[in-house]
Amino acid sequence: MANNEGIEIQLLLEAIFLKYGYDFRNYSKASVKRRLKYFLTKSHLPNYASIQHKLLNDSAFFGSLLLELSINVTEMFRDPSYFRALRESVIPVLKTYPFIKIWHAGCSTGEEVYSMAILLKEEGLLNKSIIYATDMNEEVLRKAKEGIYPLDKMKEYTMNYQRAGGKESFANYYTAKYNAAIMSKSLNKNLVFAQHNLATDSIFGEMNLIICRNVLIYFDKELQSRSVGLFYDSLVRKGILCLGSKESLKFTRYNDKFTEFNMKEKIYRKCS
Repeated sequence: MANNEGIEIQLLLEAIFLKYGYDFRNYSKASVKRRLKYFLTKSHLPNYASIQHKLLNDSAFFGSLLLELSINVTEMFRDPSYFRALRESVIPVLKTYPFIKIWHAGCSTGEEVYSMAILLKEEGLLNKSIIYATDMNEEVLRKAKEGIYPLDKMKEYTMNYQRAGGKESFANYYTAKYNAAIMSKSLNKNLVFAQHNLATDSIFGEMNLIICRNVLIYFDKELQSRSVGLFYDSLVRKGILCLGSKESLKFTRYNDKFTEFNMKEKIYRKCS
């Protein structure tokens, strides 16, 4: 039998889905509970039922809650060894296509999307590529479209870029203005940002490469399988899927439909 707290959280997630269409019902229960507890303390509300009452009547309040429930941890060239593996192993495959379609699912505020655009530019592929960058959260998508990041992050991002095998000066890819770094317009002309929810929305068809890193770890097994199913159906034959370092296809029903392309970096290739 569920305890009162568990019932309140379940009802809150159901209310979010019915009112706003965002589906957190199959997210990891431990992760959702941890984030809701933090939001409860921050909002100075007595219980989860009071959160539910307020969000049903205040869309701005829901916006604050959505930012808390969304997982938005990212940086440019995050995990440099992964981007080096993309450059050395995946780029040669992409070069065999006349036109390249990439889906970056759960793109957050866009740092890794621009990183991919830089990599493609340096390998002479950006002009024949299109990157569909999606997230369920409109606010982080807005920031991704702007491509403006804190200037004090650029030293760290430059180090990541260099470790990832960068071929130019990283400063060539942004303009410093006041305390902000504005990404070069030459990078985002081939980027399409769109809202997409892995819990409720359908496939993006005919992708050569799908990137969804450090998103599935926040889902339960059912939603993980649903998401991997979307990726499988969206990939071309022999298309490539990149997951996060702590993620795997092992416990999904699609495990035998992919081969391991680079196991260390959790890069897979669709069998057929």
